Amino acid sequence: MESYSKRNNLLQHQAQTAFRRIMDGAAADAGLDRIDWLIQQAGDGELAILPTGTSERTVAAKLAPAADRRLREHNQGLRKEAKVRLRLAVHQGLVHLDGANGFPSDAVIHVCRLVDSPELKRALRRFSGADVALIVSDSMYHEVIEHYRDLRPEQFKAVRAEIPDKRFSAAAWIYVPGENAAGDATDEAAYGMPATSPAEATAAPRPTDPIGQVFSGITTHGPAQFGNQNTMRNSNE
Repeated sequence: MESYSKRNNLLQHQAQTAFRRIMDGAAADAGLDRIDWLIQQAGDGELAILPTGTSERTVAAKLAPAADRRLREHNQGLRKEAKVRLRLAVHQGLVHLDGANGFPSDAVIHVCRLVDSPELKRALRRFSGADVALIVSDSMYHEVIEHYRDLRPEQFKAVRAEIPDKRFSAAAWIYVPGENAAGDATDEAAYGMPATSPAEATAAPRPTDPIGQVFSGITTHGPAQFGNQNTMRNSNE
């Protein structure tokens, strides 16, 4: 959730209530049943592990546009500081559901890093009229978005999501409902980096060292992170 920590207590409470209502409604609009999701709350967001059998195609293509529609309705007429704007990330991978303090998984770390990446934050700031910015992993883009084209692949921006202090670097793809995130010559200034070709963005990531303990997880079928916590701690930035 954008700018959550800048809100006072009352606005945080209102934003949390709106977030739950919007995500419940968006999931229902997309044909997904949140009652079956394993969810870890984080104040300004959540990590959701979707059950086996969930359609990756549905999660990748329908959830972000549905959330954007709900948020446009919610935010209409609100002051800027009261509006709710979301960053969403979608990835797939293996997960342990029996962890002692969360859900151990490299895929968990990956999706949490994606949603907290500066590239996604810049995309949401760039499109000030949008209420959602989505980032999908490279595998989700090539295996789902390109094949089924429920969303237009050419409107996804190829980026390298990087968080240097977490030793994270990965190819990813950004989509903003109702906008062309692929953009034009303004991309360099907008994203704070040179325009990236798909070939450059999908190049093999640089090796990373093991990352420390994480507090959350993901699933083999349609894992998703909503909010902005890169390790799902209780911090709210």
